[in-house]
Amino acid sequence: MKKIRINGHSHLLPYPEQIPAFMREKEIFWVDKERRFMLQKGWKRPVTDSSFFLNEKLEWMERNNIDHAVVLNLSQLYGNALTYDIMKDALRFQNDFNAQIQAEHSKKFTCGFVVQPAFVRGALWEIERCVEELGLKVLCLPTHYMDTTGTWKVIFDEVNDPIFELADKYKLAIEIHPYDGNKMIKLEDKNWRFHLIWMLAQCGDAYHFYTINGYQERYPNIRTCFAHGGQLAQMSLGRRIQGFDGRPDLFDEKVHPRKAVGHKNIYFDTLVHDTDAFKLMVERQGSDQILMGLDDPYPLGEMESDKQSSYPGKLLDLTLERGIINQTQYDQIWNENVLNWVHGEDVESKEALISKIKSSAD
Repeated sequence: MKKIRINGHSHLLPYPEQIPAFMREKEIFWVDKERRFMLQKGWKRPVTDSSFFLNEKLEWMERNNIDHAVVLNLSQLYGNALTYDIMKDALRFQNDFNAQIQAEHSKKFTCGFVVQPAFVRGALWEIERCVEELGLKVLCLPTHYMDTTGTWKVIFDEVNDPIFELADKYKLAIEIHPYDGNKMIKLEDKNWRFHLIWMLAQCGDAYHFYTINGYQERYPNIRTCFAHGGQLAQMSLGRRIQGFDGRPDLFDEKVHPRKAVGHKNIYFDTLVHDTDAFKLMVERQGSDQILMGLDDPYPLGEMESDKQSSYPGKLLDLTLERGIINQTQYDQIWNENVLNWVHGEDVESKEALISKIKSSAD
């Protein structure tokens, strides 16, 4: 019997004609008519693969034996530093687009939605709309955001407790993803340093505050996945423990970092790029807390590449070949673990999705 494969970390661009005129007029975000670049004011990035777009994505998934994917929001649409009205319209467009994709292609896609924590009350309204009206259940949040005073904050700040209280009420899956490091850190934007180095630091910083603030226990109904394997979170555990134990005066009423390790509601995706890093993640967190994440179609995701001898799922294949995981763990990472993150203990929802996927395969 064919084993179902689900990708827990994917992205999708709207076609240029689907993006509202105000997004380009206000230079918030758009794609050129030739589909060569995605653009914002003073910024552009090449569209490096045709599978950024829906029909091409479906073909790409078929070629690579991927039955279903969780589509996250675009990192460019977190809405940092935008005024409330512009941010609200931009994020509503992103969420409505993702909701339409999920509604029209529910056999192939589960889609996420995004809110801007700088405006907590508006974020709560948007969560309610996306869950109650649009049927979305994956909340996408940035590791860090700019508040209304221009100060950068980690997402797991007490001011955002109402967001997590509502997410807990709705039993949402949460995706924590880094971006905008170049706006936070006063270093020259050179040689892709903010994607290659600082994104990992952003994930590690967010995980640090998630765990010492005990979110995994305070909000037991949410299941949080850290993008890119939360890679620095794995490496820094010993240092965080030593700091916690050595300077208790700095951690008054905080939770020991060790208590979060391997917690059933904390997940990491597979996108760590090498088997040694993957092995550490398995040994630290346990394979049950790892889910497949390809980060397609970005070039730092697992894409087809002759130069890198790469293809979607290569890293997990290597970990199986090298005995880091066994076949059962391999299959769970591609399937059950993604379902557990998205649906939690809702067995009925899991079975309904699997049934849809199987009918699509037939």
